[in-house]
Amino acid sequence: MRLATTYRQPGAPRFAQPGGAWDVPTLDGLLASPRRPGATAVIDGDVTIDAGTLDAAAATAAGGLRSLGVRRGDVVAWQLPNWWEAIVLFHACWRSGAVAAPIHHQVGASEVAQMVVDLDPAVTLSAPGLPLAGLVDAIGVRTGDPRFDALLTGRPTRVRPRGADVAVVLFTSGSTGYPKAVLHSHRGLAYKASSMVAAHGLTADDVALMPSPLAHVSGLLNSVLVPGQAAMTVVLMEKWDAGRGVRLAGEHGASFMIGPPTLFVGMMEVPGYRKQVERLRVVSCGSMGVTPEFVDVARAGLGAMVKRTYGSTEAPTVTTSSWRDTPEQARDTDGHSVGDAEILVAVPGTTRRVPPGRRGEVLVRGPELFIGYGTASQTAEAVRRGWFATGDLGTLDPDGWLTIVGRLKELIIRGGENIASAEVERVLERHPDVRQAVVVGCPDERLGERVAAFVVAGADVDVEHCRQWFADQGVARFKTPELVFRVEEIPVLGVGKPDRGALRALAAELAVQP
Repeated sequence: MRLATTYRQPGAPRFAQPGGAWDVPTLDGLLASPRRPGATAVIDGDVTIDAGTLDAAAATAAGGLRSLGVRRGDVVAWQLPNWWEAIVLFHACWRSGAVAAPIHHQVGASEVAQMVVDLDPAVTLSAPGLPLAGLVDAIGVRTGDPRFDALLTGRPTRVRPRGADVAVVLFTSGSTGYPKAVLHSHRGLAYKASSMVAAHGLTADDVALMPSPLAHVSGLLNSVLVPGQAAMTVVLMEKWDAGRGVRLAGEHGASFMIGPPTLFVGMMEVPGYRKQVERLRVVSCGSMGVTPEFVDVARAGLGAMVKRTYGSTEAPTVTTSSWRDTPEQARDTDGHSVGDAEILVAVPGTTRRVPPGRRGEVLVRGPELFIGYGTASQTAEAVRRGWFATGDLGTLDPDGWLTIVGRLKELIIRGGENIASAEVERVLERHPDVRQAVVVGCPDERLGERVAAFVVAGADVDVEHCRQWFADQGVARFKTPELVFRVEEIPVLGVGKPDRGALRALAAELAVQP
């Protein structure tokens, strides 16, 4: 099938006017920005690719796709780790007018099978041993498959896409159900790349160290789009390992990183890490569990500007702070609107604005917003009078600073009281012995749910410690964790978010053990 653009904002927003945010090149043109002769574009293990080689590979791969019958609007799907070949495929798709559809390399066979049905790709590629390779006759990457060699030696070509064309299909993490296909346009992603280069203050002298999967919006944005627009180097990591990450940061002079707190907590536990990360300049954390306390620790430990960021697969990085903002704002909030993005905090289920500082559901609209899901019905459920309903809970102060306080679906309902997991996590992470905390609901016959906390802590932290700590912090007693489990590390999904589903199941299991 061909993926259709299913979402249109009503009226003619300012960013759609001449000279507005959408008056940008399509991705094939945006990423052709000039670099210094011989400048390194991508480092992948022992492979170093300069800008000219990357451009040439993208041109020939685009021709290779055309020779395989790929035409404008056709889908090219692949399941690869963070390899340089994936970056070439993104560029090749955009040069040939095709839609890039990366599939996370850790997604299992059943989900991959459904994704293939949803996408109906014209061409598929896969690394050896991954589910996609076992489901279809995928072109093998790093397998010696002659079809891939032929793909990279096609006749250079370029088909000019339109700004409204679908450029990428990304799948949501699937933490609350089957992953949905999220469609992004050329103009939306091109705008996002330009705006984030400015927001982070990045230049061609910066080096990004990126372990985020390229099939995730964070990996796409910060490993492909932003480095391409800023003409900077990106260092890829196939699999996150804190020790190796520290070594790569030192070896290549990494100055920019983005990821969840778990990543940076691990780096700061590596012996001698500080000397290796001395060139680290900007750290942006976009996970729900980013607390002011973590920002303080990371700033001191990494010696860098550490800030919070908010976004999603559907609306990438709609808020952050910049070097112009105060450290307190970058520490205590998730930032302010980036560019033309608009934020509305509303009564859940409506578009009625709540008073400044009051908690409500976060709604977003703007030029970076996705253009729809794989089906019109899914899109209709998520878009409310032109606003994307994120499902996140937040507050917005009178000056436009947003603070995310939880998820509507991550509320713990204990005895009729609504408890935001993120709020309890922030209180726990203020404790001097707690490095990281994730809070979930544990089923309870009498109360409905109890508050269960999983903590990574440097000392024994139990229920009694928590009761005293929450009382000292002046927090309501019903929000105090009733179950506390100390763990070595928090299990995460492929995108780096805590695996709350696994933790809920574990809490239910541990709660009934004698």
